[in-house]
Amino acid sequence: MRASSILRFSWRYFKAKKSTNAINIISWISVTAIIVGSASLIIILSAFNGFESLVKSLYGSYYADLKISPAKGKVLLLTPSQLSQISSIDGVSFISTSIEEKALLQHDALQAVVSIKGIDSNYQKVSGVTEKMYRGNFNIGNADQPGLVLGAGVEQALGLMSDRSLLPISVYFSKKAVGLSSNPADALATAIAYPTGSFAIQSEFDNKFVFTDLDFLKANMNYQPNEFSYAEISVDDNRNADEIKALVSKVLGKQYRVENRYEQNRTLYNTIQLEKFAIYAIFSLILIVAAFNMVGSLSMLVLEKQKDIQILMAMGADSSVIRKIFLSEGLLLAMIGNGAGIALALLLYWLQVNYKLVPLQGATFLIDYYPVKLVLFDFLLVSVTVFIIGILASWFPAYKASRQPIELHS
Repeated sequence: MRASSILRFSWRYFKAKKSTNAINIISWISVTAIIVGSASLIIILSAFNGFESLVKSLYGSYYADLKISPAKGKVLLLTPSQLSQISSIDGVSFISTSIEEKALLQHDALQAVVSIKGIDSNYQKVSGVTEKMYRGNFNIGNADQPGLVLGAGVEQALGLMSDRSLLPISVYFSKKAVGLSSNPADALATAIAYPTGSFAIQSEFDNKFVFTDLDFLKANMNYQPNEFSYAEISVDDNRNADEIKALVSKVLGKQYRVENRYEQNRTLYNTIQLEKFAIYAIFSLILIVAAFNMVGSLSMLVLEKQKDIQILMAMGADSSVIRKIFLSEGLLLAMIGNGAGIALALLLYWLQVNYKLVPLQGATFLIDYYPVKLVLFDFLLVSVTVFIIGILASWFPAYKASRQPIELHS
């Protein structure tokens, strides 16, 4: 029997009025459960995608496309020749060198332990921190008159939120060891710098980082001209960062570690993927519950259609045809529910984007509503999940139907 004929049987069984009204009720309960399960899963995954995109954009404001660090130790040696070789690689837009160390900032009686990062003039071209300024300017000064660009949390810890007079800040940091000394004071450096602005990205950065001039840190921390903590690279928009990473690694060799954005935040990205998988697994339980209703409705349908099954077998239909008819009936229930669930999810997505149906409470969020983002893979994943559940739920009733004996009576 052709597939079209099998589908015709399944469709007629689906829409035909049953002798027992309970079969119709259970069938529509099954479809409704699949609608709710499919829509819920797509909506939750879309909301998760929205938050994921938001988090990645926030982290992307700080991290560069590629980062070069030493494979061992904390001091990166890069000669002008190496920097020139990297800059000449096709696809490299800009390269910025920096030093990052722990420091203590003091303003009046208030103190804050921070990661102070000395940067060069190219840093604004490899990072998006300058786009997140909310007070003052991104002015790091120079070696003689250093400026401090503070994270919002650091600014608050130092009591500078309402102080616009640019009072001096004392900076205490440890020098890089250059030899043995019996005087502990030789390992410490003290300097004065002035706050010029502040940025707000995300609390992990706002409470930790302070930017200043690279030469200022080098002069106070005994770094040599070719010594850095990191080098960061921006890649042309039309180029693959992993391709450029391979070329940079080839130029520098194994003594250097080159990381893309994913590798710089491996823990974050892995956590996001695990959370998404957990959400998918939890909400798939709704679809599994719907499958139990489907088993019940199909089993009752098999009992009602025993005479039809025997007639089909007497006309030459073998057990595989009977099995396919009832498998198709189950898949029909599943796909109708899945299609309606997708339509419902799209409607709710449109309403959320345009009318902000579900707001975020509180004033500390960057946005005031739940962000949502549709991804084609999620629709495919949910549809495949419903398809598999439909097959599994239909298999037992279809198998029982195919094992019916021929018992025609005159």
